[in-house]
Amino acid sequence: MESRSHGDEASIHGPLWQSGFGKYVWKRLLTISAEDCWGILTQEVKALHDSYLVINDGIPPRQAKGRIFISKAVILLCLSKKSRDPDHLQNYVYDQSAGLDPDTLAQELRSSGEYVAIPEYAYDCHTREGKKRGKTKADFFKAEQAALEPLQPGLFDHLIEG
Repeated sequence: MESRSHGDEASIHGPLWQSGFGKYVWKRLLTISAEDCWGILTQEVKALHDSYLVINDGIPPRQAKGRIFISKAVILLCLSKKSRDPDHLQNYVYDQSAGLDPDTLAQELRSSGEYVAIPEYAYDCHTREGKKRGKTKADFFKAEQAALEPLQPGLFDHLIEG
């Protein structure tokens, strides 16, 4: 599976489909989406897996249908931005064998002297402080719409007052 980082979809897909190990294939695809890919791609792979299960309900594994779902998952994984942050977090922070225990890490963060204030936009209609400041859902929608970059035009953009 090493070629997943190089965008080589064809060399990955054939052996995966022909293996007859659908459960294992999906475990690997889901794990790769979480360990190696940036963003919320795991949800898309999970949705493709769920669709694959619906298509194959009651069908023996060696007769499985729906390879289109594996194909799409492989393409999405190959084309996605790559990030090892989740795996790094797991291995360097949560894994005690890395030599970082939570108390030491918390102390280092407290003593670093760097404080990052919560940005103003975080105080919106979803927070107690935002509500105290009179923030409304209308304010939230306007601010969120104005911050979108690049903007993908939506069906309901005309309902947001600019």
